Amino acid sequence: MKYEAVIGIEIHAELKTNTKMYSGAPSVYGATPNTAINEIDLAYPGTMPFVNEKAVRYGHRIAKALNCKIEPVLRFDRKNYFYSDLPKGYQITQEYHPLGTKGVFSIYVDEAIMDVRIHRIHLEEDTAKQFHEDNHTLIDFNRSGTPLVEIVTEADFRNGKQAASYVDAIRQLVIYLGVGDGKMAEGSLRCDVNISLREKGTEAFGTKVEIKNLNSISNIEKAVEFEIKRQAELLDNNQEVESDTRRFDEKTQTTILMRKKDGVIDYRYLPDALIPPTQIPDDILNEVALETPVARVNRYKEALEMSHYDAVVLTRNKEASDYFDAVLNHTDNTKLVLNWITQELLSVIDQKGDTPLNEWIPVTHFVDFLKAIESKEISSRQAKEVFDEMQKGKDPKKIIKEKGMVQVGDEDTIKAWILQALEENPRAIEDHRNGLPSAQKFVTGQVMRLSKGQANPQFTNKLVKELLDKAI
Repeated sequence: MKYEAVIGIEIHAELKTNTKMYSGAPSVYGATPNTAINEIDLAYPGTMPFVNEKAVRYGHRIAKALNCKIEPVLRFDRKNYFYSDLPKGYQITQEYHPLGTKGVFSIYVDEAIMDVRIHRIHLEEDTAKQFHEDNHTLIDFNRSGTPLVEIVTEADFRNGKQAASYVDAIRQLVIYLGVGDGKMAEGSLRCDVNISLREKGTEAFGTKVEIKNLNSISNIEKAVEFEIKRQAELLDNNQEVESDTRRFDEKTQTTILMRKKDGVIDYRYLPDALIPPTQIPDDILNEVALETPVARVNRYKEALEMSHYDAVVLTRNKEASDYFDAVLNHTDNTKLVLNWITQELLSVIDQKGDTPLNEWIPVTHFVDFLKAIESKEISSRQAKEVFDEMQKGKDPKKIIKEKGMVQVGDEDTIKAWILQALEENPRAIEDHRNGLPSAQKFVTGQVMRLSKGQANPQFTNKLVKELLDKAI
């Protein structure tokens, strides 16, 4: 392709607070329409907004994780425009003094690190939600006033994979920082992508097209790649790319025109007269930075010599990753812990529902379970059975005892069973002498019968071969 895509991304992430950005109304998802609101959200005359301190703390936490230059004084502005989902006729936001600016956020694109420049991050309130019917529109004001951060990048992306990787990294970040749930399907994290094309080797930007409200990571990559192709075909045919606002249609896998951009809108930003400038408290400004997903991937790769693939799989679920770290405090068998968490625990973790993982399967239970495997107290087949019972809240030690699963690894005891099996089945020796591999399997099976399944299978098989070889 002779063109280069120039892509910038704006992400809106709802903050997981109990109340709204500027009121005491509950900030909840899925409530009966128009019940999680109060007079401030609906802009009744005479009402006064007040700033949610937790939202400020959460916004600052994200700004610090994005390595932004922090603005120590909190200031809010009014973005004036009329739309039916905006009861005030303006949105309270931060135009002139955003929470943070000039950040750098490192992400992984496949296994390569990419540094994304953050233009700004600011706090604002969400709008109401509209439901368009055939001849009318319904409005649910429950979302109105929900705390948001808007994160705006520089135009650093060149393809759909980079764009999708960045949004996924931000989604993971808000979860790791404990400030949001990152649920794109519920609209608590939404993104707009701005794309233009220019000839390779040039610096000037082309005509920008905006794709609004992309609601999944896979759709971001698909939408970007389609839009790059669409614009390239226009330019190849000497047609003009128009400055449109578009959406991604999942059925056709194409971008669809929503509206034409008529020019720059004058929002007439003004400082909010009802919220005075406020010094951000020192305990917020000096909060210790939390570990980011990328930092955790790097820690696993460097300190534990974990493969990039395993580190990424593990860190994608923060609760499981935290659980992994807790288990490793009690054992140094990293591979065994990793295998059981990534291959078994993650495959059933949704079954726990809202129960915290450490309450569903306590760390102490998981450690005892792994010790039983490591010491060969139970076989791999028995381990699966024990693990299934542990998901019901049972102690692995009790499960092993109740089911009589304790493996016998004592050499003399197992040899006695082997000799008994050979005495009862002397033909097995002759079959082994004749080179029949079934003889060894048969004797091992007889030992498992005599031991009621408690003989260690691998050790038993080894001793059976040794004794059969001696017998011939």
